[in-house]
Amino acid sequence: MAKAVFYHKDDSIYKDVRGLLYHFPQTYLSRVLQTVGDEIVYYGPLAGYRSRYYSGVARVRSIEPDPDLADHHYAHLVDYLDFDRPVDYVEAGGFERKLVRDDGSINGGRSVQAVRIIDRLEFAAIVNAGLSVADEWPDRRDEHVEAPSVALELGEMSQADYVAGTEPRPILTQTINRPFRDAKFRQHIRKIYDRRCAFTGLQLINGGGRPEVEAAHIIPVEMGGNDSVQNGIALSGTVHWMFDRGLLSVGDDYRILCSRQLNADVSHLLVSDMMARVPPAAHLRPHPHYLAWHRDHIFKH
Repeated sequence: MAKAVFYHKDDSIYKDVRGLLYHFPQTYLSRVLQTVGDEIVYYGPLAGYRSRYYSGVARVRSIEPDPDLADHHYAHLVDYLDFDRPVDYVEAGGFERKLVRDDGSINGGRSVQAVRIIDRLEFAAIVNAGLSVADEWPDRRDEHVEAPSVALELGEMSQADYVAGTEPRPILTQTINRPFRDAKFRQHIRKIYDRRCAFTGLQLINGGGRPEVEAAHIIPVEMGGNDSVQNGIALSGTVHWMFDRGLLSVGDDYRILCSRQLNADVSHLLVSDMMARVPPAAHLRPHPHYLAWHRDHIFKH
């Protein structure tokens, strides 16, 4: 097994679903095969930013050929988790020593590779940087959730230590822990929705300064959903309950859909134009794949 970097661009020609499917040509098959069962980090441009960034971590479960396009394949991903912030690839002098040389110049031959096998220490450094931002509004139940062991065990090491080839320490023991992932998912959703419910437009803050809005999974975790922000939406308690029970859903155009099985008119609870308030950046908005699943499997038409 091997750690790797997967290049991803949200508006590319490839049939990707961030954190779920990675579509790639035959050229990279031998490299992607090395990653099966191991973790990878996402890398590439993000809307509104000028550089390239590491943006999330996932595990490669399996690979299968694309039945519709010759010499192309899909990597099936699980355990995806967005980073707390985009991590610039040249931050701290660069995380990949084969990509960013000691003098700060970029290895052009390496930079054009969509799949790059990387050292485990480099991987640890990237994840450490990506998951080290404290939540501004932690829930009380989150106050005793430990930070990722990446930060605890590698945080004292300098970039020079990583590059020098020091033996890797255990990593990612907390990033597969459900309480930690729940806390991070909640942190990310509240931040990108500005603590505001997408269906009601309300931003409710309690007396202790904590937002009341909840982070809803579109595909529930217990039904195979991941912790990508594209599989999430910020909802207040009442509409979250209705969303989970299929009484409300969302169209691909982000129009709020009401079930015929609602036994009361709830339109007064919702935004007047019935358009969910979602983030402007495509990589932060609910993905059509997850929305379609909710309409097909949860929504009571």
